[in-house]
Amino acid sequence: METLRTIARVPITVKRRVLVPTMGALHRGHLELIRIAREAAGKEGEVAASIFVNPLQFAPGGDYEKYPRPETDDEEFCRSAGVDILFRPSLDVMYAADFSIAIEENSLSTALCGKSRPGHFRGVCTVVAKLFHVLVPDAAVFGEKDFQQLAIIRRMVRDLNFQIEIIGAPTVRESDGLACSSRNQYLSATERQQAPVLRAALAEGARVAAGGERSASAIIATARKVIDMSPLARLDYLELVNADTLQPLEIVQPNSLIALAVFFGQTRLIDNIRLS
Repeated sequence: METLRTIARVPITVKRRVLVPTMGALHRGHLELIRIAREAAGKEGEVAASIFVNPLQFAPGGDYEKYPRPETDDEEFCRSAGVDILFRPSLDVMYAADFSIAIEENSLSTALCGKSRPGHFRGVCTVVAKLFHVLVPDAAVFGEKDFQQLAIIRRMVRDLNFQIEIIGAPTVRESDGLACSSRNQYLSATERQQAPVLRAALAEGARVAAGGERSASAIIATARKVIDMSPLARLDYLELVNADTLQPLEIVQPNSLIALAVFFGQTRLIDNIRLS
C-alpha cells in the first residue's frame, strides 16, 4: 500500500480506480466499503481510500476537535484490507489559508439532517468534489447508512457532470442491530445498551407498513413509541420520505424511506430503512 500526503504525489493510472472516502476511525462498515470497492475495481484495478477529518462538515462547537484520529490503527486497517493507495492529507493540503469557494446543493440538503445541521452538506460536497479531482476515480463507494449524503453525492455527480460511478453499500450493523459508526465509541455503556432502539423503531415502522398501513403519520407514530421507550434517547427527527427527493410523504408510496436521527447525550446517531 502506498500512503500519500500531498496532491503532487497522487499517481494518474490507466487502471480502474475505485475510491472509498472516509474520515478515519475505521470499523467493520468501512471494511465492507473497501470490499465492495475491490470487487468494483476488478483484478486489474486499484482501491484508493482517503482519510481526512473535514472541518467544513462540523458546526461551530461540534466534535471536530475530539473526532477520533487513530492514525496508526487506520493505516494498518487499510493495509490489511487490501487498499492500494491511502490518501491522508493535512488540512493545509486540502484547504488554502484563504479558501473561499464551496459547493452547495440546494434541494436534497434542505431535508432531514440538513434542517439541524446547516452547512454540513456544503462541507460534504466540497470535500468530496476535491477528492474526486485529486484522486480521479472511476467509481466511489458510499454507505447507505448516510442515505442523505449518498443521495446528495449522486445529485452532485449528475449536475456537475463528473464521470464517476457512485456505488451505494448496504448498512453494516452490530449484532444487536445498531448501525456501525465511528461515533458509536462516544456512547456510554448505558447509552450503547439503549442505542439499538433506532433499528427497533425503524423495523416496527416497516412492520406496520408491510401489514397494510398507508398513513405516514400512523407509521411514524408507531416508530416514535419505540423511541420513547428508551429514556436516554432524544429524537431529532423521524420522517417518512420519498427516497429520491427526500421530501416528506403523507401516504406510503413506492420508493419510500423512513429516516431518523437520535441523540444520546451529545452523540447523534442516524439510521434509515426502505419500505417494500
